[in-house]
Amino acid sequence: MGDEVDSFLEYLKDIKRYSLNTLIAYSEDLNQFVEFCEKVELVHEWSEVTSGMIRRFGAGMMLGSLEFGEGERIHKMKPQSAKSVNRKLSSLRSMFRYLIREGIVDADPVELVNAPKIRKKLPVFVPDDEMDDLLDNGFEKGDFPSLRDWMILKVAYCTGMRRSELAALKIENVDMESKVIRVLGKGDKERLIPILDELSVDIKAYLAVRKTKANKEKAGSFFFITDAGLPANAAYIAAHVKKQLNKVSALSQRSTHVLRHSFATALLNNGAESEAIRKLLGHESLAATQIYTHNSFEKLKQVYNKAFDRAKRKGGDYGNQN
Repeated sequence: MGDEVDSFLEYLKDIKRYSLNTLIAYSEDLNQFVEFCEKVELVHEWSEVTSGMIRRFGAGMMLGSLEFGEGERIHKMKPQSAKSVNRKLSSLRSMFRYLIREGIVDADPVELVNAPKIRKKLPVFVPDDEMDDLLDNGFEKGDFPSLRDWMILKVAYCTGMRRSELAALKIENVDMESKVIRVLGKGDKERLIPILDELSVDIKAYLAVRKTKANKEKAGSFFFITDAGLPANAAYIAAHVKKQLNKVSALSQRSTHVLRHSFATALLNNGAESEAIRKLLGHESLAATQIYTHNSFEKLKQVYNKAFDRAKRKGGDYGNQN
């Protein structure tokens, strides 16, 4: 079964052009399932896999009752969330589609397995006024690390780019004449994001200082660099975003993705259509973008409740009046 997994991963890498992080996730999910099949279910061919085996694998993951590895390297899996199990089922679904296409199996047993339900969480975002306050007052002037962190925050907020995209961004991707940023997203798909006039001015100012701080041999043309003048990787960017978002006390999450959510929510609240937001975010399907409509609806409900709360206006409990 492992040979087929290796072939599938090569297909995802060479044909589908999946990112390294995605390939690592697929590899982990599929190899765990192969180990479960061989050690627990005692099957060694994909054609022998049944929907019942897949259900038991998912249940074992959620209960934390499965062990992986051998000898001293054996470890018991912690209980997995419904979201994690769904990801593993999605990996298996893709694997079986590949196996069917290759003529190795005749049917997909994952189709008969109901995925565990996931509680929908509204995306965490920074309200416009708090974001303005952070960008206007949260940084020291005349200090390159502070300028660079401010630039990371502003570019992330004004473009909705992922942290990996921010790390991969190069100076030549920023077309100041056309006022667009060319982003190479998931699956090597390019998208264009417009540059505001204000952001354009800020970028020019940042690049002028960056030029004096970059290690010319090692920094190359990477847009964001470290204090030492080296390319800033995704982990570095994430850490510095978290540090700055710690200044916003009400946030339950502090990550680059929060700025991506903030970008999308601001667009939606100001009249942008979901399809336009999908293109700017680089989402494959509109379904991934629809979650932002819930944020706007929650805001609408708050406004509605405030406007029509007659009990508060009368100074009493409207439901208990005699």
